[in-house]
Amino acid sequence: MAQHASALKAHRQSLKNRERNRQVRARLRNALKSVRIAIDGKDPAAAKTALTQTISLIDKMAGRGVIHRNAAGRYKSRLHARLASKSKVA
Repeated sequence: MAQHASALKAHRQSLKNRERNRQVRARLRNALKSVRIAIDGKDPAAAKTALTQTISLIDKMAGRGVIHRNAAGRYKSRLHARLASKSKVA
């Protein structure tokens, strides 16, 4: 265990950050799940609204460093492709 005051503080901060990041990643997973359900549903307007909110959440998380920017781009690309394929079929 750390002994110096600065190391103890850094450890406390890392615990807080880890918990915050865990909660935010859970929020992202729930948002991704809801937008996928909306896209697979029959209402394209609801899907676009859910997609817009999820994209905003993804961008915020990438900006804060919770997820990598390439991961954020991959999520957004796959969601847009899924929406395009569903709207093309319908």
